[in-house]
Amino acid sequence: MEVLNLKPNFTDERGEVTDILEKVEIDCVTILSTKKGAVRGNHYHKQTTQYSYVIKGTFMFYGQKGGEKVQSKIVSAGDFVISPPNESHAFKALEDSLLLACCQGPRAGKSYEDDTFRLTTPISSLE
Repeated sequence: MEVLNLKPNFTDERGEVTDILEKVEIDCVTILSTKKGAVRGNHYHKQTTQYSYVIKGTFMFYGQKGGEKVQSKIVSAGDFVISPPNESHAFKALEDSLLLACCQGPRAGKSYEDDTFRLTTPISSLE
């Protein structure tokens, strides 16, 4: 699990410009609105890296590599989470929230389920 708090690349009187990805080939960009208390994820991808940027709100993020201990971290607007292949991940909304997910790999569009493997035991319940 890698969580970064992104800082603006450029600021002036008009506002800020923040690059969330640079020099990364992306196969899909998805916006997820999530109601307080709802959980997204509880799965992993074998070939896809998922980049998640919190636009609004707060989530409890859960990540787990293989049989290692589940890690959790509160992420909020401006945080950027990288979930590499074979890392289980889940987001629980602590308030109504908005997430931007960019994926590099086959988990995209009609192929969403081809590289999405649901967990028998949700990692969001293991902390």
